[in-house]
Amino acid sequence: MIMFTKVLDHGFVELINHTSNGDLLVVNAARTSFDKQHYEFDTQKDTKLIQYLARHGHVLPFRHPSCTLRLHAPIFVLRQLGKHQVGFSWSEVSRRYISSEPIFYTPERFRAAPEGSIKQGSVDNLRQENQEKCIEAYTIGCRTAVTEYNRLLELGAAPEMARAVLPQSMYTTTVTTGTLLGWYHLYKLRTEDHTQIETQMYAKTIGSILQSIFPVSWDALCQHS
Repeated sequence: MIMFTKVLDHGFVELINHTSNGDLLVVNAARTSFDKQHYEFDTQKDTKLIQYLARHGHVLPFRHPSCTLRLHAPIFVLRQLGKHQVGFSWSEVSRRYISSEPIFYTPERFRAAPEGSIKQGSVDNLRQENQEKCIEAYTIGCRTAVTEYNRLLELGAAPEMARAVLPQSMYTTTVTTGTLLGWYHLYKLRTEDHTQIETQMYAKTIGSILQSIFPVSWDALCQHS
């Protein structure tokens, strides 16, 4: 199964690999205690068992199936997703070894900071007269960073040092492998209302992919966990 979903302006989530018959692996892991296993997924009995496991918090069997995704996202998004370490392995493109032209995320419009003492999140009520000014300032910042990055390289600076001038809006790529349960925890936490909208978009895309490859287990986790 090949899945490739665009996110934001230049980003994407791509399914690279996953456990075949992952739902069957979940129920067979659960039945190990009784030294039993099924060789084909029983739609009625196995679905009922998976629902039972999720409903009662018996989540260990959901750690056995895995999924590998290629994530192409702005650095600030991947840092939020990357806070979830349990059940994951991450490999990332390194600008110690490459010096290709950076690509940056540019929002279609800017959101305003929330009022009051709230320290995170945003609201879509930025004054229209400030929209163009924000886009201009943002674009100038990215262009300046690229100019100085290239200048550092031309002056002989090591890529591992020159890269430090590049902003968090720069796209980077990871190959990330996680367990079914690990991906579910990431999805659950990163689709909450207070999560940055751009990160929510990636989490929802990830959820759609996991639902397509582990449909019974994913539905059970989303309903009960």
